[in-house]
This record gives sequence, C-alpha cells and structure tokens, in this order.
Amino acid sequence: MSQQLPLDELTLTLARIKGLLLTEEKVDRAVQLLAEGIRDAFPGSAGAGVSLIDEQGNRTSAGATDPLVIQVDQSQYRLGEGPCLTAWATERTVIVHNAETDDRWPEWAEAARELAIASVISVPLIRGSRCLGAMKLYAAATDAYDQTTARSLQKLAASAAILLDNIQSSETPKRFSEGLVEALNSRDTISRAQGYLMGQRGMAEEDAVRELLNLSQETKQSLASVSAQILSGGKKEESYDGT
Repeated sequence: MSQQLPLDELTLTLARIKGLLLTEEKVDRAVQLLAEGIRDAFPGSAGAGVSLIDEQGNRTSAGATDPLVIQVDQSQYRLGEGPCLTAWATERTVIVHNAETDDRWPEWAEAARELAIASVISVPLIRGSRCLGAMKLYAAATDAYDQTTARSLQKLAASAAILLDNIQSSETPKRFSEGLVEALNSRDTISRAQGYLMGQRGMAEEDAVRELLNLSQETKQSLASVSAQILSGGKKEESYDGT
C-alpha cells in the first residue's frame, strides 16, 4: 500500500500548503495546518502529525489530525524514543514497516501496537543547517510506506520547512534563545558523538541517538553540550558505563 503522489497532485499539494502557511503568523496554527495538509495528501493514512523540536528533543509546537496521532506522539516524548525523534536527531527519513517486528524502539513499538498502529514514516524538517522538527504519517496496515512515499513527503517537507522557519523567526524572542540557535547549528558535534558511541560502544544508530537524547533530558543540557562532553571524555560520558 505504498503511497506516492503523482507529479501534478504533488504540485497542487505543495501550492496548497504554501498558501495555507503563508497566511499564518503563529507557529502553532501553521503546524496544525501542515498536519492537515499532509493528511489530505495521503488519505490512506490513519493520521498525520507535525512536531517542532528543541535541542533537547522536547516539542515546542505540535499539530495532529486525530486523537490517535496525539497518543502515539505522546508515547514517544514520554519514553524518549521513537521514529519522530530519530528522524529529527539524525536528519534522515525513518520508515517503520511493521511495529510488530521492528525492534529499534521496543517500548514505543509496544505503545504503537496497543493503539493499532503498524506503519510509520517520519521525515525531518530541514532548513539550511538546522532541523526544525519532523512530520509523520501513521497507518494501521503493515508496509503502508516505502521510498516512494518518502520522496513525496520529503518534497513537502522541504517546502514546509522554509515557510515554518520564516513564521517561527517572527516568534524567535518567545521561542528561541541564542543558545538554542547555536545548538541547532552544532549538528557536526552531535553527529560525531553519535559516531563515537556507535564505534566505541558498539551501539546501533538508533541506540546511540536514544542515549544522547536521554542524557540531554536527564542533565537538562543541550544535545550539543552533552555530545561535546562525550567527545572530550568528560564525566558525563561515564554514565554510559553506569559509573
């Protein structure tokens, strides 16, 4: 049941989303409109959502088309793991073909199964060197999404990220400190720390991301700060050994 928008339909969808977002001055409303636009573009899905995420993996704004989406998303942020957080942290599209057999995020997958969600696709919202968050689709059927879906969704994300960034910039004093912007521009440090954990600790990519997110939330420090400490051999790294 892979979903790919025909070129003409994709063009119309992009134009519609641009039209919706350009009329908005508030981030929360724009994010909700984007979620609704994605749902309409992929009608076979159980629901769609969009999350803007800060440097510690916490949502600053979120939009969801259905109560089901809210529940699935809340489980990610409560547990500190899941496809949306991973898409944001790695700046890569994440696809879950079957939550029943996917073992990348065991606790989140269990929560998804309880809500009858089998398939997920999450695409990062990237603007220049910054990742603003991620948008996602959920489906009850297995194998609902694949690379054809990803290509269509990535085109929507590229356009939406530019517009959301412009809207978000107008609310910068309320939402983003200088430190946050600096941290969001420190992806190289985060990526190297992730690579260190994978190489030196033998962790899978998703496990390394989850460790960084968990430590960031526990210490109330940015991902950039935590990553820098790991790379410099600071004391915070020792927590990975349980010492």
